Amino acid sequence: MLKILSPAVALLLLSGCAINGSNQYHQQTLTAINNAQTATENRISNLELAISTQADYIESLENGLLTLQMSIDKIAHSSKTSNSSTKTSYLAKPKTNTAISDTVVLGEIEKVSIDSINQTFDARVDTGAATSSLNAIDIEHFERNGKKWVRFHLSDGASTSDDSNWIEAPIVRFVKIRQSTNDEGERRAVVELWVKVGSIHEKAQFTLADRSQMSHPVLLGREFIRDIAVVDVSRKYIHTNKNQK
Repeated sequence: MLKILSPAVALLLLSGCAINGSNQYHQQTLTAINNAQTATENRISNLELAISTQADYIESLENGLLTLQMSIDKIAHSSKTSNSSTKTSYLAKPKTNTAISDTVVLGEIEKVSIDSINQTFDARVDTGAATSSLNAIDIEHFERNGKKWVRFHLSDGASTSDDSNWIEAPIVRFVKIRQSTNDEGERRAVVELWVKVGSIHEKAQFTLADRSQMSHPVLLGREFIRDIAVVDVSRKYIHTNKNQK
């Protein structure tokens, strides 16, 4: 009887081993597939990030070229106007806001109006800073007509931020700010807004930054005041009406 049963038992044991081996191989195959899928997804994400970064860089170069061309056109126009004024000064027309003389003097602190929301804020005029910046909060990035836009509130710590004073603008470029607490740095959006201070009414580029620790929500750097104004740091609110103080 044992001789008859032994081959049957052996066959069952061999079948069980084969099944166990098959299950183990199947599990290893699934694991390998999952690992390959994860690696592929990571490669795709890295490629998308690289493409996005390259697109931002190309866009910043295009904007730089546009700004350079505008500067060249402005210099050429100024030179042409200067030569014309020298020859026929009696025909010179009064200057408008877009051609402000160098005699405009700004104080260290001035009131600045933002056209898009028709609000006025205190601004620090600082020739030590190259670029201008805003104390932007509630920042939201979105797309409009295939372009990158940003929506935010400009906070002075006193005014209420609501749906009536959202600022929306296309992103001109991104800048990377390196901080001592963050080795990788922080990527901030730059936008263009029409601003008015005294008789100056110009479009300026602003970096959206956290200025909550600063005394003023707006900083006007030397790129804004170059060729249109000088700063007297001993004075404040030179262009501010009494009812605005």
